[in-house]
Amino acid sequence: MIRIRRALVSVFDKTGLLELAEFLSEMSVEILSTGGTARFLRDSGVSVTDVSSYTGYPEILDGRVKTLHPRIHAGLLAIRNRDTHRAQLQAHGIGEIDLAVVNLYPFRQVAARPDANFQEAIEQIDIGGPSMVRSAAKNHAFVAVATDPADYGWIRKEISEHDGCLSAATRFILAQKAFALTAAYDASIAAYLAKRVWSPEGEPALAEGGLPPVEVLTLEKVRDLRYGENPHQRAALYRRSSWPPSGVAGAEFLHGKELSYNNLLDGDAAWNLAGEFDVPAAVVIKHTNPSGVAQADTLHEAYVGARDCDPVSAFGSVVALNREVDEATAAEINSTFVEVVLSPGFSAEALSVLKQRKNIRLLRMTYQPAPLVLHREIDGGFLVQDKDVYHDRPEDWKTVTRRSPTPEEIAALRFGWRVVKHVKSNAIVFCNKDRTLGIGAGQMSRVDAVKWGAQRAALPLAGCVMASDAFFPFPDGIEAAAGCGVRAVIQPGGSVRDQEVIEAADAHGMAMVLTGIRHFKH
Repeated sequence: MIRIRRALVSVFDKTGLLELAEFLSEMSVEILSTGGTARFLRDSGVSVTDVSSYTGYPEILDGRVKTLHPRIHAGLLAIRNRDTHRAQLQAHGIGEIDLAVVNLYPFRQVAARPDANFQEAIEQIDIGGPSMVRSAAKNHAFVAVATDPADYGWIRKEISEHDGCLSAATRFILAQKAFALTAAYDASIAAYLAKRVWSPEGEPALAEGGLPPVEVLTLEKVRDLRYGENPHQRAALYRRSSWPPSGVAGAEFLHGKELSYNNLLDGDAAWNLAGEFDVPAAVVIKHTNPSGVAQADTLHEAYVGARDCDPVSAFGSVVALNREVDEATAAEINSTFVEVVLSPGFSAEALSVLKQRKNIRLLRMTYQPAPLVLHREIDGGFLVQDKDVYHDRPEDWKTVTRRSPTPEEIAALRFGWRVVKHVKSNAIVFCNKDRTLGIGAGQMSRVDAVKWGAQRAALPLAGCVMASDAFFPFPDGIEAAAGCGVRAVIQPGGSVRDQEVIEAADAHGMAMVLTGIRHFKH
């Protein structure tokens, strides 16, 4: 155990600080402090010693240099049971610092502001703070470092219960958190700078084009999960520490049984697809693929439409809705066994209805901007790519058949093109302008995707349209679609047999448009 006799306190986030400082003062701990922290504590009635008085050197360069001094870092780094260290401290009149309470300038928060310029962000790069944190954490055998206000309560409790001391186990845990903090902090700075290129005319500008030569990724654990894809696999949920909470990883958990690894994967797929629509829309997901998608004038109609696209697969599904859930929609959801519901909100009445199901998980989502770069792990490394955020642009479509699509077919093609982007390749979507009718996902050949999607259809396909995430390598996919009653097709084009495919569409009186954009999702 190490007795806390002197504490160094220098924080930006003052949450819980006064309670901690008052407690330390009551325990006869000498408090050293800097700048605004010292003023805050002194104005609140806590006795503090200014670091500048302690070091005998004033704060300079507008406060940029205040704790970078041997009296501070020697007091943190000295090995207490090493005679030479103790002799050097005594020779130079340096006291030991037993506790460092430090958190850092809000670089990440400032840099994320749309109106923040480059110089504002750079000014938020903390130098003295990380230096003190690292010194204290390195010497955790003798020094405690508190970087998270959430820890102040149990730190006070342990000091109180152990006659002014902190245990080695506690100091080790705090050191782990401290190094994770500085790693994430440096990573957020590196990521910010990596996205910019030098501009001699002004501040560095956002880079265009290639991905950075070094990709920095830091994650912080949100929670442990019961298991991974299977019960014998360990798993946990992490979120990016250098990004505002967003997506499923940043969702607010409102009710239900603990989320599983597979729930989160399905929820992510569902929420990304729901975000494609500007009108009330519902997405029903099973094993990361949509089993039904619908849009309508009301959320209730959209959910019923999506569920009934494939009512068998809707059992045990994950549902994403892009509008606040009302009571009528909640009642429909409760009529089927649903694992998870994701929505930007739930009315009080809807929550009352849904909470009748003990195990259903309810997640309130936010529309925070999410990273536009995706990381996917492979053995030995990661694949990194831009997120597929390309939106449909009918004005860029090229009609290649004798017959052009009708306005209603164009609306249906737009709907199908938005959905097929979120279906595992090879992907085929049969739909009308409001809902999917059949989905062929993850097949080894495109013609099999057509046949499987048609076979899975719970609703008539006659007169529908078909969307394909990539080109048709042979006319056989079009022949199979014609046999199902498909009237119009949207696909990227680009096959060496495009002309044969177009001729097959013409032979069956189909309309076909080429987008020039592929939407593979492996």
